[in-house]
Amino acid sequence: MSAARIALNRFGLGARDDEAPPSDPHRWLTDQLARFAIRPAPIAALPGTPALVALLADLREARQERRAATATPEPAMNGELRTATAMPGAGLGRGLRQAYLAAVGARTNVALVSETPFVERLVHFWANHFAVSVDKQVSIGLAGALEFEAIRPHVLGSFADLLGAVERHPAMLLYLDQAQSIGPDSPLGQRAARNGRQRGLNENLAREIMELHTLGVRTVYTQADVTEFARALTGWTVGGLGRLPFLRGTQGGFLYAPPLHEPGARAIMGKRYGEDGEEQAQAVLADLAAHPATARHIATKLARHFSADDPPPTLVARLEQAFLTSRGDLPTVYRALVAAPEGWDETAAKFRTPWDWGIAAMRAAGVRHLEDRAAAGAFVQLGQAVWKPGSPAGWDDIAASWAGPDALVRRVELADRIAGRVTTPADPRALAEKLFPGALAETTRTAIQRAESPAQGLALLLASPEMMRR
Repeated sequence: MSAARIALNRFGLGARDDEAPPSDPHRWLTDQLARFAIRPAPIAALPGTPALVALLADLREARQERRAATATPEPAMNGELRTATAMPGAGLGRGLRQAYLAAVGARTNVALVSETPFVERLVHFWANHFAVSVDKQVSIGLAGALEFEAIRPHVLGSFADLLGAVERHPAMLLYLDQAQSIGPDSPLGQRAARNGRQRGLNENLAREIMELHTLGVRTVYTQADVTEFARALTGWTVGGLGRLPFLRGTQGGFLYAPPLHEPGARAIMGKRYGEDGEEQAQAVLADLAAHPATARHIATKLARHFSADDPPPTLVARLEQAFLTSRGDLPTVYRALVAAPEGWDETAAKFRTPWDWGIAAMRAAGVRHLEDRAAAGAFVQLGQAVWKPGSPAGWDDIAASWAGPDALVRRVELADRIAGRVTTPADPRALAEKLFPGALAETTRTAIQRAESPAQGLALLLASPEMMRR
């Protein structure tokens, strides 16, 4: 396997049909760090989080009105009026689903034409690391916003800043139920207790930050640390969703609400954090971002994503060291990844995920744009609906999750559809040599040469073993 092929496919998103192989693959990758566009046109055109949260707030209010209406006997009315009255909020729900489809379309179309595919791959990696899932209704409209507003601006910054931006984003605060967490001894918690209402602490965000986002599962913390961290996080919520005056805050943005905060100092992993309100949890986050266990966890996941399901320990060690010595400076870690010899092993050990394969196949075929619904549908067909991993752990990054016979049949079917829709397909024999410079297997070359038409040759290329792995 040539270095050019490795750069294009393993580190990038696959070569475009109009793209020449890089003459200096290492430099081609690292130069992208200076050329990455945070808000390309398809993403800049989308509504921001404040507008999406306002839509969500209106939907919640409409449903509360519906529940109140159904609890009250209705006077007789004709069928049309009854239907209109019984479904308040239906249009708002459609608005959130349309926002999801538009975000999927924007993400896909940016990936299809990107000239900084290495950094785009890193964005997708972090979006899966900090996963929210649209199978939870509050995430439907906001999942894309988390990636576009919290991850893209910080993908080339420090891990601490990336972590802070993600954990304070309304998408994460709502997905992991932080927005409704109340300190038992906070002013609002005490008032609720006096009125006999059950309001309390929610540990979801604190647990997932420690288990998934920083330290790793079963490492250096205890359940008591999770609970203490959850107490420190109380008060972190989303403005504009609650009816109480102090919850209105900045519409659709992060809000620190003191009446929700659990008073007192916290002891977490052997360190004491004073009573600093909003800054208490921020101080914990900063320490978690810099912890050696976090460096190990992040290094292992990056090495697995870019090299093999069982990553070489030497590569993990290199990335871990780069993370620690640079204090989590992500470009330093990325440069260590590109410089590491383990990443250039000629064995194509990594099986492409459906997202990875789908984008690579369309870039190769010359697809430059997909309609929103078609983009979302393609990845549903492939078994990896965008931003819908089903849990905060994100999608699996190993072959066993994606290499089943049914999944391969889906790829062959989609390869045939993509090839059939290309109006002027390039000569698939020349395209194959361009996509996999110095690495095309003779069996693939022969199969393409024997194809009965350019479209069939292209379909064979897209479904070839070379396309399945990187």
